[in-house]
Formats: sequence, C-alpha cells, structure tokens
Amino acid sequence: MKVRGVHGLGVALLICGMLAGCSRGQKNAKASGPPPSVPVGVASVRQRDFPVYLTGLGSVMAFNTVALKTRIDGQITQVNFQEGQDVKIGDLLIQIDPRPYQVALATAQANLQRDEAQLNFAKVQYERQKALYEAGVIAKQDLDTQQASFGQYEGTIAADKAAIDSAKLNLFYTRITSPINGRIGLRMVDIGNYVQAASTTPMVIITQMHPIAIVFTLPEDQLQAVRQRMKDGTLQVDVYGRDDQTKLSTGKLLTIDNQIDQTTGTAKLKAVFENPDNSLWPNQFVNVHLLLETKKDAITIPVSAVQRGPQGTFTYLVDDKNTVQIRPIQLALTQGNTAVVASGLQPGERVVTDGQEKLQAGSLVTPQAPSPSSSSSGSQS
Repeated sequence: MKVRGVHGLGVALLICGMLAGCSRGQKNAKASGPPPSVPVGVASVRQRDFPVYLTGLGSVMAFNTVALKTRIDGQITQVNFQEGQDVKIGDLLIQIDPRPYQVALATAQANLQRDEAQLNFAKVQYERQKALYEAGVIAKQDLDTQQASFGQYEGTIAADKAAIDSAKLNLFYTRITSPINGRIGLRMVDIGNYVQAASTTPMVIITQMHPIAIVFTLPEDQLQAVRQRMKDGTLQVDVYGRDDQTKLSTGKLLTIDNQIDQTTGTAKLKAVFENPDNSLWPNQFVNVHLLLETKKDAITIPVSAVQRGPQGTFTYLVDDKNTVQIRPIQLALTQGNTAVVASGLQPGERVVTDGQEKLQAGSLVTPQAPSPSSSSSGSQS
C-alpha cells in the first residue's frame, strides 16, 4: 500500500511539472511575438488651391452719417418718417411752419415793387428837370441831385432782391429733406416742438447702409505685401462675426491709411461692402479676413501632424503596411489649423495627426479617423 501511494504521488508531481513547463513556453512565445499596434489618428496629404488670408479686428462704420439740424427757427407741423425707415435723397422728413417765412417773402416782394416804382418816378422827374435845365429854368446842381437819386433807388432795389432771395431760402429750409440714401434712426422731435437754428441737438440721424465701410487694423510688417498685391488688382475682404466663424459679407479693400499708429505698430485699412441684407451694422465689432493671394496646387496637412525636434521639422508617415516612418518636411506657412508644405510630402500620403507620443520609426499602427479638429483643419480653405 505504501509503494502504491508513493507511485501515485510521483505521477502527480510529473504532471504538474509538465503543465508548468507548458505555461512557461506559452509565456516565452508571447514575449517573442510582434508588438501590438498603436491606434493613431491619420489624415491624407492634400493638393489644392490654398487661399492665404491676413486677419485683423475691425469696426463697421456708415459710409455717410448725417445729423439733421434746422437752419431756421420755427414750429414743427409734420414728421413724415417712421423710425428705422429707409429713405432716399430728397424725401421730405420734417416740415417746419412756413407761414412766417411766406409773410417775410411777401413783404420783401412788396418792398421791391415800391422801390421800383420810386425809381421809375425818379427817372420821370429827371427827364422833366433835364428839359427845365436846358431851358435855363433850374440850376445844374438840381439836375445832378435828381440824377444821383437813381443810384440810391437802384441800391435799394438790389437790397430788396437780396431780401427776397433770403426769404425764399428760409422758406426752402422749412422743408427738411434727406440729403442721402440711408436709414432713419430714432427721432428726437415731435409735431408741435419749437426748434431753433442755435440748437446743437439734431432732429434725426441718417446713416448710409448701402454701401457700408469697415475699418480694421493689420501689423505694419504686413503692409508691404498688401501694397504689392493692390497693384495687381482689387483685394477681396471677408468679414466674420465675433465668433470668427459666421461669415457676414464679402467686399473689397478700398485704401490704406496714410500713417502707422506708433503705439500699437498697426495701420488702419478701409474696406467697402454692398451690404444688401443689412448684415453689417454701424459700430459693429467684426473679424476681418483679407485675401492676400491663392497658392495654386499647394500641399497641405493638418497642423497637428507637424512635429519639431532637434533635427528640424518632421511628420510621422504611415505606409501601405501601416508602419510608421519619420519624414523630414519644410513648411511654407501655417494658417489656422492648416500647414502648407514646401517639400517632403506627396499628395495622397498619410500622416499621423494624433497619438504621436507613442510612436517611433517602424512602429505598427492602427489608423483611425482623425479627431474633429484635425478633420476640420485638413478641409479648411
């Protein structure tokens, strides 16, 4: 019985040893196998026409702004506009009581008639006295005195005509009309108000909305490039809202200011926009993108694919076997989330945009769709 028990124990130990050996063999086999692949974000190298923009901050300003004030004193009898209304040149906006000025005009015209009659009478008297002088009845001095009265009456008549013109002008000023095409603001007077020419408060403000202007700033280092491009033609300007994502309108560059602000090192530029849908409003804050040029057939990649090291700029390239290679590249420029490559890449090649910290030359990767930011950067134009 003892021999049989010892024999059974030996068999059990032998089986355990064999199982332990198999387990160690499997672990060694796993340790000597290929390393696991690394999941990474991948984007394709693209060749396309790439627009180069200069960006700046700007403010919308009305192309023309008119603060209407009265040039005469009087009471308002009509207000012929609604707040926020679009008006055209010559539209009657406010009527001031014209009756006092109609009376002044009639008075000036009556004075003219009186003085013309007196002049005619003086001429008749002169002819009579001339005959008497020739007959030796009156002295030469009396004839000269009568002739001198002509000049007095002629001067009075000239003053009467000037008074008539002044009265007509004042009567014209009783009609406040729009001098420009634009949009009416909030009115500051009502029917029955008495307005005076000496008042500094405008009755209404009109702003021209079509076209409208934007003044924005750019660093002085960029001015020479803009000036050179302006010689080739008109430059396009795109304007965006505060979020710099919502495009509001497209216009053209009008001019560059004649001086640089030394405190900020920037210069002002002015662009003009047709603004047909009133998307731009005076004093609105905007982001401006000035299209400087369009690079033809540019090689572009997301900025997230660009790496920098002691040897310079490079990117991780994924080949057909999903193996990583290190590819040195030269950049022409970066704009937003997009980089333009001057050399080192070809269209259609794949570069790593996410997960580079786990990579080295020869690493096996599992390509995945790029992150939303990388994807949008690769498609930005």
